[in-house]
Amino acid sequence: MEGGGTMADRFDGKVALVTGGSSGIGRAAALAFAHEKAKVVIADVAVEGGEETVAMIKRAGGDALFVSTDVSQASAVEALMAKVLATYGRLDCAHNNAGISSGVRAATADVPEDVWDRVIAINLKGVWLSMKYEIPLMLAHGGGAIVNMSSGFGLVGNPNGGAAYVTSKHGIVGLTKTAALEYAKAGIRINAVCPGVIRTPLIEHIMQREPQFAAQMTARHPIGRFGTVEEVAETILWLCSDAASFVTGHAMAVDGGFVAQ
Repeated sequence: MEGGGTMADRFDGKVALVTGGSSGIGRAAALAFAHEKAKVVIADVAVEGGEETVAMIKRAGGDALFVSTDVSQASAVEALMAKVLATYGRLDCAHNNAGISSGVRAATADVPEDVWDRVIAINLKGVWLSMKYEIPLMLAHGGGAIVNMSSGFGLVGNPNGGAAYVTSKHGIVGLTKTAALEYAKAGIRINAVCPGVIRTPLIEHIMQREPQFAAQMTARHPIGRFGTVEEVAETILWLCSDAASFVTGHAMAVDGGFVAQ
């Protein structure tokens, strides 16, 4: 970092937004940004979890704000950005993490239309809407960094169902690359992370419901284990930091070798 700063304060004076920051990777990213001195805005539909993330940051001496936000609704995202601007006056980094799984393991022809529409609306449209309103705030201050949440299944197909989810995550990669090209000269770097199976509350719930899931998915990761939310958060912060100043338009697998097979 220029100016003799340390890893512990590389986001000092910066404002970071994390959508889907109530739990899992989003919470880990929010805590990591705050640990490195960023002011953090948490946006989520899960109010209790979002407020708890803010409380965790404040207990550690950080500065954070929660805004209840449905990222699939333009008016809600616009209001979120207005709150960011009113509270902190700028936006430097954004991790567009809000998303859902389909909850349905059905072949493509058997996916219910309402499931398809909901997954695409939150996962893909939600990332687009977030960028639509984040980018003008960043342009106003000379640039910024955005990291979108894709998936290992944004890089490869899934033979076991999940057409809507896989489509949304592939769409995020294409959207990320396109926006990165559009705003490269304007000083906004836009990348995506593509995690493998990460130990989150959602994955823990699946393992309780499907005892064979853990062994099956561990076997698909050459490194021999699931990832942690902290490992993904470290990647997100690196992509947002000056250390990644020549990285844009990249979809980075954080997956223990899953997509390298």
